[in-house]
Amino acid sequence: MSVGFRVFSKRKLPSPEVVKALGELPSANVADVMTRLNSLPASTRLQGPRLAAPVAGVALTVQVSAGDNLVIHKALNMAQEGDVIIVSNGGAQTQALMGEVMFGYAKFKKVAAIVFDGPIRDLDSLDYLGLPVYATGTRPGGPMKQGPGQINVPIAFEGCVACPGDVVLVDNDGVVIIPRADADAVLSAARILSEKDQAKVAAAIDGTLDRNWVDAALEKAGCEIIEAAYE
Repeated sequence: MSVGFRVFSKRKLPSPEVVKALGELPSANVADVMTRLNSLPASTRLQGPRLAAPVAGVALTVQVSAGDNLVIHKALNMAQEGDVIIVSNGGAQTQALMGEVMFGYAKFKKVAAIVFDGPIRDLDSLDYLGLPVYATGTRPGGPMKQGPGQINVPIAFEGCVACPGDVVLVDNDGVVIIPRADADAVLSAARILSEKDQAKVAAAIDGTLDRNWVDAALEKAGCEIIEAAYE
C-alpha cells in the first residue's frame, strides 16, 4: 500500500433520508448546534451564482499534491449522484484545480457540489452549468497531472476535518461538514434550533424581540455604563 498515493474505492455512507433532511436547513443553524465548529473558513466561498436553497451531499474526499489534479480526475470517474467532491491541496494557491471541462462532466455525473481549498478557473461556465462550486478564488494557470494524491481518506481544512461519507452542507453562507456518525443527532438539534431562529427573526422584524439580555450580559461581564459624554 502506497500511503499518499492511493484510492479507496469504498466508503461508509450516511442515511439518504438524513442527507436530504439536512439539505433543507441553513448551514448557520447546523454549524451552531455543533458548537459553532465544522464550518470551512471564509476564504473557501461560493463561486458563481447564488444558490436558491441549501444543498447537501455525501463527501467524496480527495487529497492532492499542491496544484495537481490527477486524482481529482479519478474522483470524477468514481463520483455517484449526490456526492460532494471535497478537495484539499494543502491550501496552495499556485494553480487552478478545475475548469469548465471538468465542471461539465461533474454536472453530467449529477455531483451535488464541489469544494476546494484552492483556486479554480473558467468561472463564467458556472453561470450556465448551475453547479455549486466553492473555492478560494480564481487563477488562469491550470494544474499539473502527476500526483501523488489520495481518495476517500480523511482530509484537513483550516480548523476542520472531512472524512469520506460525512455529510457536506453548502449554501450561500459557505460549507459545513457533519460527521457521518453524528448526522442523526445534528439533524434533530438543528431542526429545533432552526424553528427557534425563525421565530426570533420574525420578532426582530416586528420589534417584539426581547433585547434585555444585552445589558444583563454586559453587567455580568463587568462592563461599566457611564451616563455622560466622553471628554
